[in-house]
Amino acid sequence: MSTPLVVGTTIGAAALGARYLIRAWQRFKAAPRVRRFYPGGFDRDMTRREAALILGVRESAVLQKIKEAHRRVMVANHPDAGGSHYLASKINEAKDVLLGKTKGANSAF
Repeated sequence: MSTPLVVGTTIGAAALGARYLIRAWQRFKAAPRVRRFYPGGFDRDMTRREAALILGVRESAVLQKIKEAHRRVMVANHPDAGGSHYLASKINEAKDVLLGKTKGANSAF
């Protein structure tokens, strides 16, 4: 008599466990992802810190890393692919600031 009770309890527990796992997986898939790119607004004069955040590199990154990051971000935001001209200009400005091609106080280390 106790065998059907144990089997029924085991099947019920397995069903509830499976239901819990399915709901947890659905919540995990619906959760917002970590942003890969800099989400904030822009300052009037771009600083090295802001430029590094836009490109997703460190302020002291080497030339090759800056170029790779610029290409990656520009492909994602290029005006010909539906991106914004303003964002593209800011991405290019960020690259220029990190490479030291801009004039002014912001290009100094």
